Amino acid sequence: MVSMTGKRTTAAAKTGAREGAPPHPRGFGLTANGYGSLSRQFPPTPRGARLARRTVVRQLGQWGFGPMTDASCSVALVVAELAANAVCHGRLRGRNFHVRVDYEGPAARFRIEVSDALLGRTPEQATLAPEDEESGRGLFLVECLATKWGWEPRNPIGKTVWAEVAADPPAEGVRAHG
Repeated sequence: MVSMTGKRTTAAAKTGAREGAPPHPRGFGLTANGYGSLSRQFPPTPRGARLARRTVVRQLGQWGFGPMTDASCSVALVVAELAANAVCHGRLRGRNFHVRVDYEGPAARFRIEVSDALLGRTPEQATLAPEDEESGRGLFLVECLATKWGWEPRNPIGKTVWAEVAADPPAEGVRAHG
């Protein structure tokens, strides 16, 4: 609203609230029955993989899973490994990779999905690479942290690699948003 002085005023300013206070986040918490979902695309670069992990950790914090909780650390590591694989092995020029993380409170688990645009390179059996190798341990880590994992073709192109990670309910005092 514009006042007679030409200055823009807000409802918060009218009620005497601090104008510099950040707005209350809407829709970022868990629903009243304990569900949450994050879905975003990222560029198929190492920077995109780092951004995916950071975005997921930030979202988990808004759901009540602090960055140092077992759930947050496990989910962050799984996202990091699957995103790195999408960048290294599933990269197709001009196509982003997609990350989806769902928290299912009643089932006490996270479902993590990372989709890329290349179907030709599908995940193999998780094995531990030799000690002198610099890479090749990602899916082994995913298998250690997840209760189950797998992959499926993605329509119209590519594949989705998914993992489920068990998690206790978030810390008390987290508000649910519907």
